[in-house]
Amino acid sequence: MADWGHYRSMLAVVREGSLSAAARQLGVTQPTLGRHIDALEAHLGRELFRRDRSGLAPTEAALALLPHAEAMDAAAEALLREASGEIADPSGTVRITASEVVGCEILPRALLPLRERYPDIALELVTSDRLSNLLIREADIAVRMTPPRQSALVARHLGQVEGGLYAHRNYLKRRGVPTAQEDLSAHALIGFDREDTALRFMRARGVTLERSDFDLRTDNNAAQLAAIRAGLGIGPMFKRLAERDSELEAVLPESLSFELPMWLAMHESLRSVRRVRLVFDHLADALSDWVVD
Repeated sequence: MADWGHYRSMLAVVREGSLSAAARQLGVTQPTLGRHIDALEAHLGRELFRRDRSGLAPTEAALALLPHAEAMDAAAEALLREASGEIADPSGTVRITASEVVGCEILPRALLPLRERYPDIALELVTSDRLSNLLIREADIAVRMTPPRQSALVARHLGQVEGGLYAHRNYLKRRGVPTAQEDLSAHALIGFDREDTALRFMRARGVTLERSDFDLRTDNNAAQLAAIRAGLGIGPMFKRLAERDSELEAVLPESLSFELPMWLAMHESLRSVRRVRLVFDHLADALSDWVVD
């Protein structure tokens, strides 16, 4: 069986695109990394990379191994986090994953009291709209806006997060305030590019918008919020988040509001790990301010 370090080197080269960048990321020399790749190719009897103009391109063989190498990498990281703290003491590392909006806009304030009370718990925050796999321990705790479906998870439904359409008051002063849904066609709308989940969600609630209706399109939710705050147009935002900014005003709140479920989840094997349970319970309490029943 090949050394895990060789697969780790392969994974780094796939992610970074070159031997030199992968070597810097791993903290090893380029010749050492090259020997790892050569040894792995010899062991497998297959070519893993081809050189092109932009660097090293993974072959079909490397791409087939990629999800397994990523799972091994996630498991190794989880092992290090588990070894970094004793179960009996609130110390060590807890890795939390959340969407970009929740991770950037909500969790920092929510985690502040926890950091003050338990300074020996190190927190890792992964902000991504991709759902991390808790079963292979890509993260310890997940804050999600969709119900967790894996059976081996401890999940708690915190409630519904209220949202709606908002715009900067300067934008509304320039373009006027819509009084009916039909008025939105005359306004600059901020929405999604390739992601159609949100469009399906809105259509199910009677909001008939297409991708072409958006004047500014981005699948990055944090970028959408920045565009709304900058006065570029009308877009979706959590109600509690909008209430923090006195410059933002609700648009058609009676007819175009929505609710998203907020869930907290962790792997059931972490139920007895004290530091993880402390963070889980703290988040369940702190995030209750953001939801309605």
